[in-house]
Amino acid sequence: MVTAAHPLPRPTGRALAVRHLGPNWYASVMGTAVVATAGAALPVRLPGLRTVCAGVWALSLLLLAALLVARALHWTHHRDQARAHLLDPATAPFYGCLAMALLAVGGATVVVGRDRIGTGAAVALDAVLFTAGTVLGLAAAVTVPYLMAVHHRVDRRQATPVWLLPLVAPMVSAAVGPLLLPYLPPGPAREALLPACAVMFGLSLLATALTLPVIFARLRTAGPLPLALTPTLFLVLGPLGQSTTAVGNIADAAPFADGFLVVLYGVPVMGFALLWSALATALVLRARRRGMGFAMTWWAFTFPVGTCVTGAEALGRHTGLAAFDWLATGMYVVLVVAWAVVAVRTARGLISRELLAGPRPAPVAPRPVTVRTTSGAVR
Repeated sequence: MVTAAHPLPRPTGRALAVRHLGPNWYASVMGTAVVATAGAALPVRLPGLRTVCAGVWALSLLLLAALLVARALHWTHHRDQARAHLLDPATAPFYGCLAMALLAVGGATVVVGRDRIGTGAAVALDAVLFTAGTVLGLAAAVTVPYLMAVHHRVDRRQATPVWLLPLVAPMVSAAVGPLLLPYLPPGPAREALLPACAVMFGLSLLATALTLPVIFARLRTAGPLPLALTPTLFLVLGPLGQSTTAVGNIADAAPFADGFLVVLYGVPVMGFALLWSALATALVLRARRRGMGFAMTWWAFTFPVGTCVTGAEALGRHTGLAAFDWLATGMYVVLVVAWAVVAVRTARGLISRELLAGPRPAPVAPRPVTVRTTSGAVR
């Protein structure tokens, strides 16, 4: 006797609510953590600033934990949607955000989180997050371009700055890794950390250098991005600011490093970052006038800007020029304002469940009305 198989239970409650929760949500963790990291290293010492930054770090840690649980539910109950995300050329690059979220929170932990949980616990947590983020970042840097080449079949006219996300993840590792060095005991791990960071710096830099011209060419030949994607133009600032930060942190941690190399690399790159930020701002204002509404892409206004803040802070340390200190301070103010606006809008979208809703179906044109008469059908 053959019995019918029992149907699989349908996800309900919280599991159903996360069906459309994509990997792009990790950008909120990155944008929150960088507020803490960048604020702690500001050349301007404001009373209570470090305490506030420690509170922001705690918020980023809570956000990371909540998202890891929510995404685990997503993969458990909605594997079809998760696979669809991987095969979607517009969504797959956001898997780099998972690695960068782990790395950003880990870096903030050892910078300001130690004020709350102690140095030993902060170093242990950062070591776990750094290791996991680095492994996932390297995997994303290989897997996502592979999927784009084999399965996605995109052309250059579809290029967007989102393509940079999996490529920047190893650069975040290169920037965060040196922060762990003073706390590691002598041994192979400590000796290998800086060379590994230099390797990840190089692979991310070259991969970004190959991708940026494609993005710029798409803007010049195909026109502005769609309104909802226009904020992603700020993602270009990520590899620029993060690479400058990485060079500065590696030079700080390596006694043999020459500070002149930091200036030689960082100053021109920061100049291009300022040029790109002006172009991106102009295009965002244009899109806003044409009706650009809020979307999760607005988180692109946070983490990339934060990397430019930390990059300017690094240049200020190595040049001694007050101009970079003022630049870092001014950009940090922009970062905090952008983060506050985007965080409030995201919270509203969560409360209303609008941000967790699925894509709206395309409107269906009404069928023509047919009136039947004795002589036939008349439309």
